[in-house]
Formats: sequence, structure tokens, C-alpha cells
Amino acid sequence: MASNKNSVFQIECPDCRTILWIDPVTRKVLKKEKAKKKKGNLDDLLLNEKKRKEGFDRKLEATAELQKEKLKRAREQFEKAFSRTKDK
Repeated sequence: MASNKNSVFQIECPDCRTILWIDPVTRKVLKKEKAKKKKGNLDDLLLNEKKRKEGFDRKLEATAELQKEKLKRAREQFEKAFSRTKDK
């Protein structure tokens, strides 16, 4: 911060990292500069994409297993109901 009370000072937002230039007399924001996004390297991007794809594969397999179980239970219930009607 500057030692002169009439000079503009800057503050960095701790949440979004935007830099604000503020006039101490009027207490208005004179300028704001958004923080630059951190650029990742290609290896990190590929690793994250691979993990995401594996997650989708696991979810798909789990969904398929649930569908098989539901179908199996439905068939068992149908056969049970059918055998009851057949016995009557």
C-alpha cells in the first residue's frame, strides 16, 4: 500500500483473486483485473480425462448389473405368479 492517502491502492480478492484498484477518497473501484487461470500441462489433462473415462465405464457396468438383477427378479416373480395360477 502507498504511504500517501490520496494515492490509489490495490486489493486482491481472496476468493476469486481479482485485483481491484480503489480510490481512497471516493472509495470507488477504478479498475479491476480478473485473475489469470492457471494453465495445466498436457499430461495432467490426459490423466484427468482417463480417470473421468474410467469413472464412466464403472458407472455403466454398475448400471448394467442392476438391470440384470432387476430382470432376474422380475422373471422369478413372474414364474412364481404363473405357477400359482397354473396350480389353481
